[in-house]
Amino acid sequence: MDNFDRNILRHLQNDGRMSNLQLAEKIHLSPPQTLRRVRTLEEKKIIRGYVAQVSAEAVGLGVMAFVSLSLDREKFRNVREVERSIMAFPDVIECHTISGDFDYLLKVVAPDLKALSQFLTDRLMQVPGVAALRSMICMEEIKPVSSLPIA
Repeated sequence: MDNFDRNILRHLQNDGRMSNLQLAEKIHLSPPQTLRRVRTLEEKKIIRGYVAQVSAEAVGLGVMAFVSLSLDREKFRNVREVERSIMAFPDVIECHTISGDFDYLLKVVAPDLKALSQFLTDRLMQVPGVAALRSMICMEEIKPVSSLPIA
């Protein structure tokens, strides 16, 4: 990646709906060269996709929680099955493997505390291989999803 590619990434992170012509003008390349570079970044999976950032509260998801999850060591050989189960829950909007006392950190959304509790108890804890959960309720989102700091 060169400076043009980094510049493309910076601009598209701020406005993924920017037209190729607008992008070309901002990075000082011709539109065909710019489009070629964007397509290459997409093919290499450097650009993974384009999304609209939606307000969770505006669509009725007023509760966000971070959930630490531990696996049952006896069932650890089925870790990929557990991961597939976690990925299938639309309530789980992020999932990361982590170091420390827990195996995964999940970001979960729900309409309210009761719905969150039901999801954790009736669905997530029922996944074979899940040994323990610890949830932390997000009181206020200070810095939502943001652009990567591309040098």
